[in-house]
Amino acid sequence: MKIFPTSNYCFKIIGEPAESLERLKRRTQISESLSSKITDKSFLGIITNNSFRIISSEIGKGAFCVLNGEISNKNGTVNIEINKAFQILLSIILCLPIAGLIAQLLSQEPNLAVVLIAAATVQILMIRFIFIELAFRRLSKRSLSRLSDVLDIESIEKI
Repeated sequence: MKIFPTSNYCFKIIGEPAESLERLKRRTQISESLSSKITDKSFLGIITNNSFRIISSEIGKGAFCVLNGEISNKNGTVNIEINKAFQILLSIILCLPIAGLIAQLLSQEPNLAVVLIAAATVQILMIRFIFIELAFRRLSKRSLSRLSDVLDIESIEKI
């Protein structure tokens, strides 16, 4: 089981790859750090040769998903994952039920241990499979839609 979700897609471009990459370069603010900044461009990140590592430029929401991709001929691939900064933050949030469990076990009777362990497990699963998954799906679709618009993608399918 992966702690953080990822998605992989392959796509086909309508026009020439060079034109699409040039359009992506024009619509991307070059930035080594993948953190939100106010800009009039669609993306922030790095584009080298035929590969890219970008985030959406939406303040707050755009930095959640990182798009790593490569274009060769008229075909390309893109891997969407959660940004490292958000992975650290979400890891801390996932550890909170465990910390609460330990605090409760130290202050309560040991008879409640099974109930507390079950409650902590349910909380961790809810955080991972409901909150993180829903946020990732929503924000990755939004970023992928922006990328599709910029690159003029003809067809896209999940791998």
